[in-house]
Amino acid sequence: MNNRLLINMIPGDTFLHKLSGTTKVRLFVILMVYLIMSFDLRLLVPLFIICLIGLFSLKPNWRILKPFFVIVLLMNLLNIVLFWVADPAVGEQWVGRTRTILFSVTPRLFISRETLWYLAVRIFKMYTSFLVSLVFILSIVPSELAAGLYSMGVPYKICSVFSLAFRYIPDIGRDFQNIKISMQARGVEMDSRRISLMKRLKQTTLILVPLIITSFDRIGTISNAMDLRGYGRLKKRSYYSEHEPTRSDKVFFWLTLALGLFCLYWVIVRNVLIPGHQMWYPYA
Repeated sequence: MNNRLLINMIPGDTFLHKLSGTTKVRLFVILMVYLIMSFDLRLLVPLFIICLIGLFSLKPNWRILKPFFVIVLLMNLLNIVLFWVADPAVGEQWVGRTRTILFSVTPRLFISRETLWYLAVRIFKMYTSFLVSLVFILSIVPSELAAGLYSMGVPYKICSVFSLAFRYIPDIGRDFQNIKISMQARGVEMDSRRISLMKRLKQTTLILVPLIITSFDRIGTISNAMDLRGYGRLKKRSYYSEHEPTRSDKVFFWLTLALGLFCLYWVIVRNVLIPGHQMWYPYA
């Protein structure tokens, strides 16, 4: 199967792949809370290193991942540049009411040490979020995702929606490629070496209509198959991919619980008891 969109259909044989779907989903949710709750670099750096170790342990196809790393980096750089243009003094609001100007482009556009620190932490946080999501996507299969959500109390019909959407992303990509090849066979030029980028984008939009029609047709087929098999009659269901917790799952359960309690403590102490708490800044 074409795996260009990173979605795995068969569980791998690495340590992270062998964890249950429940463990992976719970850990992912807690790590997202951990990332959202703070701009503290002392919290982000350990998670970034752990994610890198986790990513290497999954033995991914780096050739496929490389474009994603580049696109995410460029988008995040664009994001922080726009942030800076909109408010060059944004760092002062986060690290304290000090201003140490390093250099100025115009009287309004200047770079201060505080803003530079804030933007650096911001892009580091975004890239860490990307790594957490990437490790999660590479380590889980759609059925495990549905089982993990179901274990957290999400109704199984909603779990099935997530699972089906996750499952059919590669199929949509494959349909896109098939339609593209068909159009090229009919004389529509899409070779990047022969036409400009704008013309290629315009030609690509022609693929969207047959792609949407194909997707709706596939949705109808799946809905009929689920109805014929009596889907939705019972209030509960099980998942064939979910297995009994292993020793590793039990260890990760306690780690996830400890991390969840730490997040609760951090949110209460830093955001409720001390409203307006500023981010960690070593030059204060």
